[in-house]
This record gives sequence, structure tokens and C-alpha cells, in this order.
Amino acid sequence: MLGGDGSRAGEPPARAERDAAFVMSLRSRGVRNLAVLGAMERVPRDFFAPRRFADLARTDIALPLDYGQTMTAPSVVAAMLVALEVRPGDQVLEIGTGSGYVSGLMAQMGARVKTVERYAPLAESAAARLTALDFGHRIVCEIGDGLEPAPNERFTRILVNGSLEALPPSLTSRLVAGGRLVGAVARDGFPRLTTLSRGPDGALAHGSGASLRISPIALGGATKSA
Repeated sequence: MLGGDGSRAGEPPARAERDAAFVMSLRSRGVRNLAVLGAMERVPRDFFAPRRFADLARTDIALPLDYGQTMTAPSVVAAMLVALEVRPGDQVLEIGTGSGYVSGLMAQMGARVKTVERYAPLAESAAARLTALDFGHRIVCEIGDGLEPAPNERFTRILVNGSLEALPPSLTSRLVAGGRLVGAVARDGFPRLTTLSRGPDGALAHGSGASLRISPIALGGATKSA
């Protein structure tokens, strides 16, 4: 259980100091959004990181996961969440669960998250970690192709955890009026932060930001456990 002061029950002072130092390092990289910083202080990245890399979890580097996937660097995660403008009560679709860390951050920020991962072992491990941190009531983990959500589903926020050549209509059509989609689209060979907003009249507005160090998203259908 995460406490209101950013700690977990029984958390030693040394850990709280490391968490505070982690947040300060993000601030030094230009992250100023208090909701994002607060979530990143409270949700323990080392709990989601592969055990062999746990000592690197509070550094600003990407970490390898199984199946060729990557746990994105914290500063990149922060940039995407700031752009997403997550609000309490938002219904979020997340494509690419990975370790489950970003799902936990959005739940900590008050969103309800449906997260979809094509690799079953990753999805199952993420779900177990999120349940252990008492996020299970806010997050639904599914195995499948997140780029093809059900036709009747609609979301206020959509996050694509990886780069694509283009944002598919199968995602943009699921965004409600006033909704926002954030991902990375490859331009001139480099992924760039990309936002898409749907106005009250239904019109879509695109925005492009800084280049991101983020891996291509896995394409294709679900891969079940062996």
C-alpha cells in the first residue's frame, strides 16, 4: 500500500531519500509537472524492474525486459505523461504494458487504465505486480493487440508505449471529444513525441515535440504463454 506521503508501509528512511533524489534528478531534466513527479516518487520503479537491474531502477536509463521489450527511461515516461495530461477519473487505454510501471503511474494519478500487452508472460507479471501494490481495482490488464481495440470502446486518454510509423485510425477513432492521444511517430528516422487531440466538434489536432529514446512498439497479435 502506498502512503499519502509517498512511502509504503515499513519503508526505510534510506529508500525515501533515494526516491526524493530520483525526483530531484527528473526536475533537473526539466520535468515540472507536480502530478507526474508525485506519482513517480510514490510508485517504486525498482519493484517493476527485472531483478538483475533493480539497482539501476532509480537512474534515468531504459532497462531491458524479456521478449526484446524495454522499460522506457523515466525522463521519457515523464515527458509522455506530461503530454498526456492525465486527470483523475480519466479512462485510459495503454498500448504496451511492459513491466506495468507506467500503468501504475497513471493509476496513482487517479486514472482507470485498460492496458494491453501482446506477450502473455509480460502481461501476467505486470498484473501480479500491480495487484501487489493495490492498483488492481484501477487497472485491467489484457493480452492482445492494443492497436485494434474493440469498436465500441471509447477513451479520454490513449498512450502508446513505443514508436510507430503512423498513428492508426483504429486508435484515433476511439478517442472521445476532448480526448488526447500520446505516442511517438518516426520522422526522418527518429521517434518524436506526438500528440493528437479531439476537439469538441470532433476535429483532430496534431502536435509534434522533441525526439524520444523509445523502442518501436511490438506489432502483431497476442503471444500466449508456453
